[in-house]
Formats: sequence, C-alpha cells, structure tokens
Amino acid sequence: MTKRFRIKNITPSALQGRIDFDAVAKREMRVLAAEHPAERIALKVLLVLLAVLLFAYFYFVVASVLNIIARKEADAQASKIESAVGNLEQQYFALSQSITPQAAQDLGLAPVEQTQYVYRPGNAASADTAYSHAI
Repeated sequence: MTKRFRIKNITPSALQGRIDFDAVAKREMRVLAAEHPAERIALKVLLVLLAVLLFAYFYFVVASVLNIIARKEADAQASKIESAVGNLEQQYFALSQSITPQAAQDLGLAPVEQTQYVYRPGNAASADTAYSHAI
C-alpha cells in the first residue's frame, strides 16, 4: 500500500519558499519607495568617483601608448646618430692618411686573425637539421 502525501501539508524549506509581494502591497507599506537622506549624496559621490577612475584609466592608456611611440622614435634616432658617427670616423681616418700599421698598433688596433662568425637564429627561424645534430 502506498501513502499519498498532500502538498499542502508539507512545508517547504527556507530555500524553497516564496516571497508574497501581494501581502506587502495590501499593508500599504512602501518600504522600497522610501529614500534614505544620504542616498542621493552617496550616488553623486559614486558617480564622480567612477568618472575620475575612467578619466585616469584613459589617461594612463594614452600615456603608455605615447611613451611606446616616443621610445621607438628615440631608438630610430639613436641608430641614425650611431651610423652618422661611424661614417664621420671613417671619413676622418680616410682623410687623415697618416694611419700606418705602426700608428694603428699605437692606437690599440690589431689585425683580425681567424675570424669566426656567430649566427643566432630567432625563435621563428630555429629548426633542427641533421648538421646541427652532428656538431
């Protein structure tokens, strides 16, 4: 024999209950319609704070982008200046004609012997080959 339960007799748990808004409306209580005196001030303060934070965010984003651009331009100018200085040094040594092997040794220059070049590929260009394993 099976027992039959009536749903009316079973009380729901606190998580299964429901809020009866009709009962609140019948009491003529307007708790949600009442405004706290500091609510408008708090809302204005929060809006001003939000505006300041947004302004600061955009300011720092724009400043970082401009700093990156300025750094790239400074690097380009530095490389141009370095090449210009190198060209001027080359012209100076070519025009001076007083550079002899003895004068070069006095300046600390020495002939290059047994030149070896180093090749360092980037991440995209590195690949294992049979030759690289043989070394």
